[in-house]
Formats: sequence, structure tokens, C-alpha cells
Amino acid sequence: MNAVVFAYHDVGVRCLKVLLARGVQVSLVVTHEDSATENIWFGSVAGVCRDNGIPFITPADAKSPQLLAQVQAAQPDFIFSFYYRHMLPVELLAAAKRGAYNMHGSLLPKYRGRVPINWAVLHGETETGATLHEMTAKPDAGAIVAQTAVPILPEDTAYEVFGKVVVAAEQTLWNVLPAMLSDRTPRLPNDLTKGSYFGGRKPEDGRIEWRRTAREVHNLVRAVAPPYPGAFEEIAGDKITVTKTRLVPPSAHPALQKAHGMQDKFFEGGKLYARCGDGNFLQILGIQINDRDASLNNYLKYMAS
Repeated sequence: MNAVVFAYHDVGVRCLKVLLARGVQVSLVVTHEDSATENIWFGSVAGVCRDNGIPFITPADAKSPQLLAQVQAAQPDFIFSFYYRHMLPVELLAAAKRGAYNMHGSLLPKYRGRVPINWAVLHGETETGATLHEMTAKPDAGAIVAQTAVPILPEDTAYEVFGKVVVAAEQTLWNVLPAMLSDRTPRLPNDLTKGSYFGGRKPEDGRIEWRRTAREVHNLVRAVAPPYPGAFEEIAGDKITVTKTRLVPPSAHPALQKAHGMQDKFFEGGKLYARCGDGNFLQILGIQINDRDASLNNYLKYMAS
């Protein structure tokens, strides 16, 4: 079986390796040039290609006639997209004799669209996963081939959940690929009326609003914690990024309230706390000042300002 693979990031690396391990001939890989302005904390699909002698290209436009011609010339049985960042046009998808399939980082039909893991953590979900599905003109709308769930624990960051989803993606592809190669690809309903769609996120979306509930602030911190841009506030011209928090159990609230009244942020027993809009408290466990790790004690000068 011959495949053309569009891939990037850790999911792209692991799923490309699954195809090779299952004996699929990968005739061409389409990936992205790493951006000098992006924090590259993930594996290199181009590096896997170099290690395995697989030809790869990095076109800027997924809709270019040149790319379509290259894919058609490869005469692929399958086209796979593993965390490739652009939608593929239907003309290109039609070049695959046995279908075109995408690996998405959620349990479809929930969290269609961009950065699904970050959105799931932000909304306090307790579960997400990886879904292999048919590609269509609409994003993440085709029939479901297979999916694998992973838990989201109460203090998991999006980065930690992403690591689980990478493994789930690898397992999903590994388990269903034999059926696909035998022309027995499952096609399960992907009912979009029971799901949700979300767009991309910008660094500015990480701005903390302390008037929100403690749980909402906690989920924001988890959803955008490094290596993502982070949850932040600006004080005296400096950017203060909160990198880790913990919800304070209700049993501790009366003592904190009695000792510190209506103070927004304070130290108690060597620990830094913040009061949120619902009157509940977060313990702040890590901060950065102007994108550099800092001691919690450095917060003192901002609390006094």
C-alpha cells in the first residue's frame, strides 16, 4: 500500500512511524517549515523523513496546483493527515484511491476545529482523546474510523494531556490500520449536531480575569501553561505569567478569609494565594516575570504596588 502523508508535530512523528512499522510505503510526506518565531518543543517530521530516506516537501500553500500534481503523480492508495496545519482541498483528497483520513485530537464530534486539547482543558473536561476520521470539505466532519479516549485529571495541563493524546493517536492508528489495509475501513457516524466547533487561540486570550470563578481561572492556567503562551496579567508594566495553580479546598476558606479579609492576593504560611470572583481561592504554585521563571517571593513587590 502506498500513502502520501501530510504531517507535523509529535502526532505527525508517531503516526508516520506507525505507518512505516505496519509496512506502508510512504512515497511522499508534506510537512511545514519550522517558524523562527515559534517555540519548537515537539518532534520533527522532516527528521523522521531524513532518517528513513522518505522524500518530503514543505509547500506554503496546500491549495497550489503544483502540490496537487505531485500528490496525483504519487498515485496514493491513502492520504493521511497527522496534525498538518492546513485544510486539504477536495480535489487533493480525491487523489487517494482508498480514501483520505485525518487524526484529530479530540473525541469527535466534540471539539472540532483548532487546538482541541487546549479548549477541552479550558472547559474542565475530564476526558478527551484521538479520532481518526475521513476527510471531507468541512473540517473534522467525515465518518469516524476509530478513536481512543484518555483521562484529563484535575491538575493536568494541556501539555500533559497532549502527551496522552499523542499515545492515543499512535494506538488508534496501530489498531485500525490492519483493517484499513484489508479494505475493511470502519465508518461510524460523526453526528455534528452532538458536537462543538472551536477556532484558534491567540496569546492575548490567556489574559487572567480574577473576577472569574476560581475553577475558571485554574482551567485557564492549565489550558495555556508553558510551553503554550501562558495565563498572564500585567502589573507596573511587567508581564506576570501564572504557570501553575491549585484549587484550595473549601475547608480552608474560612481561615484564609478571617486572616486576610478581602485581599486579592496574599501570603499565608509561606504559600501564595489569590481570591477569585466567586470568593474561592487558588494557591499560586509557579510564576514567570517577563517570560522568565521567578520565585513566588518576587510577587511581593507587585502586591505592594
